[in-house]
Amino acid sequence: MAIWDSIHYTAHTALLGAAVKIIVVLLLFLAIGSLASGLFFLMRDKGRSNRTVKALTWRIGISVAAFLLIMIGWYYGFIPLHGVQP
Repeated sequence: MAIWDSIHYTAHTALLGAAVKIIVVLLLFLAIGSLASGLFFLMRDKGRSNRTVKALTWRIGISVAAFLLIMIGWYYGFIPLHGVQP
């Protein structure tokens, strides 16, 4: 039974690792999109509204969420380190 548990744990960990990586990539694309919308609002509104500030605030929040997800994924072993020598 111990062999089955280790196989199940490995498959479960690999699946969660793939999910974490996909979510991080999606968050990074959202951050780039928010940055682009901030540039668009900056050029279009010419400082008359606060849409640029809101877009850039969203970008910061999304970037922080992506960073925290990477750190949590690394801590729990979902994202392994490659080529890093202590």
